[in-house]
Order: sequence, then structure tokens, then C-alpha cells
Amino acid sequence: MRFMVIVKASKDSEAGVMPSTELIAAMGKFNAEMVEAGVMQAGEGLHPSSKGARLTYSAGRAAVRRGPFDLTNDLVSGFWLIETKSPDEAVDWMKRAPFDGGAEIEIRQVFSAEDFGEALTPELRDQEARLRAQTEKK
Repeated sequence: MRFMVIVKASKDSEAGVMPSTELIAAMGKFNAEMVEAGVMQAGEGLHPSSKGARLTYSAGRAAVRRGPFDLTNDLVSGFWLIETKSPDEAVDWMKRAPFDGGAEIEIRQVFSAEDFGEALTPELRDQEARLRAQTEKK
């Protein structure tokens, strides 16, 4: 099972305050443990929303709004993509993340092809498999 771990933005992350050397070192150690265990597939921090954009789609058109965006619970400052055997194992790993000071994360399961049932026709499954193979080569 794959999970997206979403690190919620804070006033500091939105202000562009970089983490301390100690936190960077602790996060590096934590990431190394997840890589060693075969859990971590990807993980990155994100620039503040002031460097981002949001697109809203309506009637086949996209409207673009540039950041910064108001600090709400939907802003993201980083993420991991992890693979574990269960949701509980994902939670157990993330309990070990070296956060403090009110940091908040959200864990969401990533859809797999099986989740789409009959709507994902054999042709669409083949297309998805080809795209994944191309992505992994790059």
C-alpha cells in the first residue's frame, strides 16, 4: 500500500524560514532509516506558497491565481511517498518523524489500479502500465 504523507505548512514555512541544521540532520537520519527499510519512495520540502500558483478549472478553461495564499489547513510544505503493508504501519513510521512545535502531517492512501474496478478497462490499464514504465526509466 502506498501513502502520501502531507506535511502541513506553518507560519514559519510560509515565511520561508529554513529548518535548523539539527532538524535537517534528524530528518536525514529518519529518511535514511525509511530508505534502508524499503519504505520511502520519495520525499521533498516545498517552497512557500508565495512562489506557487493555483489553477481552477471551469468550462474547459483554467484560471490561474499566483501565491501567496492565506495560511489555512490546506497548504502543504512538504511530502513523502511511502509504501507500507498497512495504514497502521504508515502511522507507526510517521510517529517517528522528527517534528515538534505543533507540526501537523496527514497520511492519505494512494489509489492503485485495483481500486478503480471495471472503470479501468484493459486498454486503460495497459496505458497506465506503459506510462509508469516510461516514468520509471527517466
